[in-house]
Amino acid sequence: MISLIGIGSKREHITLKAVDRIKEADVVIAYHPYLTHIQDLLEGKEVHSRGMGDEMQRVELAVEKEKEGLQVAIISSGDPGIYGMANVYFQIIDKYPDLEFEVIPGVTAATYSASALGAPLHDLAIISLSNLLTPLDEIQRKIKHAAIADLVIAFYNPKSKSRTEPFEVACDTLLENRNPETPVGIVTTKDGVETLTNICKLKDLRTQDIDMFTTIIVGNSMTYVKKGKMITPRGYKMDAKLPELTEQFYEKFFKGDIQIGPNTDCEYFPCHNNQENCTFCFCPFYPCADGSTGGKWIEGKNVWNCSNCNWIHKDEVVDEVLDYVKDNIHSMNDFKTKKKALLKLRRSTIYKTRNLDFNRNFELDE
Repeated sequence: MISLIGIGSKREHITLKAVDRIKEADVVIAYHPYLTHIQDLLEGKEVHSRGMGDEMQRVELAVEKEKEGLQVAIISSGDPGIYGMANVYFQIIDKYPDLEFEVIPGVTAATYSASALGAPLHDLAIISLSNLLTPLDEIQRKIKHAAIADLVIAFYNPKSKSRTEPFEVACDTLLENRNPETPVGIVTTKDGVETLTNICKLKDLRTQDIDMFTTIIVGNSMTYVKKGKMITPRGYKMDAKLPELTEQFYEKFFKGDIQIGPNTDCEYFPCHNNQENCTFCFCPFYPCADGSTGGKWIEGKNVWNCSNCNWIHKDEVVDEVLDYVKDNIHSMNDFKTKKKALLKLRRSTIYKTRNLDFNRNFELDE
């Protein structure tokens, strides 16, 4: 049996099944640095340490040992199926008959880095910036379309001392297709022990301290930073009692008493930092519980504070939302029964208007 085992980025992230398979193995084959994470599991085993770039030889050696009737463990960092030894193994598997094998998953760099940054992942693309065997134009094409699709992007192998061009191309391509204010998380693991994290804006990514042990996570149009953590909201329905003034506003709205555009007669006008479309003086998505446009909870009060969210007061946003609300929301109860549909509309509108200068709650130093 050949076990293709992922051991994650740190020893504490290795799975119980991976530990069991390493203990059961007669032979362990690995790139040398990976052995330091599992040194206590190697006693009494035949250990083969290999260098970077001889992946095919490692697999051939594993097959040779398996044919001798031995239990073999091939060690990958992270997950063996994500730029790991499983890819190498399956590239040559049909050379040999009757091989027994299994793949043991591990914590890959994207999920490990996400846990260090907060909760930055939603729908995502994982892209390696290594152009050793991948054409640079292929890498650029993938980055461009992932950026246009508004996917969160995790970059592996971003650059080394001798390989910087793919990283430069990635920065240029992202800035052409994504808001330069987008939060970017940077996680570097030193010697498999120390984890260094940093969050910057996309426009500043090029100047950050990055090497081949760094994982970069680029947020999407809804990603924001709060309390030093990077968050990409998935969107969950939050039920809450609407304020009394909200009910008074919408009772008029339902009767067709709608103030389109700026309400210059209002005693509070202007109140939204030059975003003064007052059509939805009270937001139809309240409470969205999504800080990507500037709202936040008032600690200890169970109240969603919209005072820093000017998004619903932008002309382009009102143009996208108004007809749906007029056609589908006819009572206060509809805000509750149709909340999921409203939140989907909100996400769709954020995407359609993602190139606007959202007043997002980045909490990053200028």
